[in-house]
Amino acid sequence: MNVMKKIVSVLIADCRNRGIWITFLMSFSYLIAVCRGFIFKIIYLRNIRGSIFFLQSKSRIEVFNKRARLNIGSFVFIRKNASIRVDYNGQLNIEEKVFINDNCNINCINKISIGSNTKIAPNVCINDHDHNYKTNHDLHLLTGEVKIGQNVWIGSNVVILRDTVIGDNAVIAAGSIVKGEVPANSLFFNKRENSYIHSYYKEAATT
Repeated sequence: MNVMKKIVSVLIADCRNRGIWITFLMSFSYLIAVCRGFIFKIIYLRNIRGSIFFLQSKSRIEVFNKRARLNIGSFVFIRKNASIRVDYNGQLNIEEKVFINDNCNINCINKISIGSNTKIAPNVCINDHDHNYKTNHDLHLLTGEVKIGQNVWIGSNVVILRDTVIGDNAVIAAGSIVKGEVPANSLFFNKRENSYIHSYYKEAATT
């Protein structure tokens, strides 16, 4: 009952702020996203565990092993053209109210966890493995874990590599490559330097 009251209050507020027609279109797109999420739950009945989540158009979930598991919390919202892939003995845990924006890629063959209320911007890539390019051994993948805490903000075009732990309430700056430990309540960014070649422009100006 409380959930219904909240939904109605949100719809009324959106109608006032956005207009009735836009609110209707948004609500219809959300309904389709819920149905898509439900369809993927049916397709991977033994592999996906969760309640209501949103999966917008061109986003897909792929599970390539009967032992792989995706645990997805309530009201997780996955926007367009995202790819979530779980293989081998992978355990991917996405807690409630996580937001995953357009064009994100999550590849799990071991263990990835994303805490509740975490926001992930467009074009983010999260991997718990990489290729063992140094040898021709049968184990061509090097595996690790990725743990992302609660209330984390991950900016656009971030790459998160295996063996990474990001604490609660951390902010990852756009374009960062993350490996290792990021403390809670901290801002992480890769130091960048801009280089400019002035001599070319000076020569062009004098000719």
